[in-house]
Amino acid sequence: MPTAKAQLDGFIAKYSPEVAKLGSAAIARMRKFLPAAQVIVYDNYNALAVGFGPNERASETVFSIVLYPRWVSLFLLKGAGLPDPHKRLSGSGSVVRHVVLTDIALLDDPQIRELMQLALTRSGASLQAGKRGAIVIKSISARQRPRRPTNKAVKKK
Repeated sequence: MPTAKAQLDGFIAKYSPEVAKLGSAAIARMRKFLPAAQVIVYDNYNALAVGFGPNERASETVFSIVLYPRWVSLFLLKGAGLPDPHKRLSGSGSVVRHVVLTDIALLDDPQIRELMQLALTRSGASLQAGKRGAIVIKSISARQRPRRPTNKAVKKK
């Protein structure tokens, strides 16, 4: 049976090279930022979600990196209440906010890092020091949307 890391790598490999590269880099960067976080993986119908939290409970996850066919996003799972003076966060729901990662450098942007640190502090979770958290595959959907963008039919004039 493949390791959880090998399974995660296989899930990422389903995406286009650009999305896979950015997604892998974002996950690695988050592992470095949050070495003690449990990494929980959901290979869902719509996307691949990789959460970072103090344990395996999704309800306590603080951040997630989500790969879609055309982009990668950083989700702050309790980000709705965060002060965002620079208007860096997107979303209008009552709980979650996100940032579309157009480049891996966004994870090092001081404004984004400040939001991440504030979200981490507010969560009360200790994810930056301690034993390295495990990768746990929580769910693999039997049915999934295509992981690579589909070419839309071009109408002829």
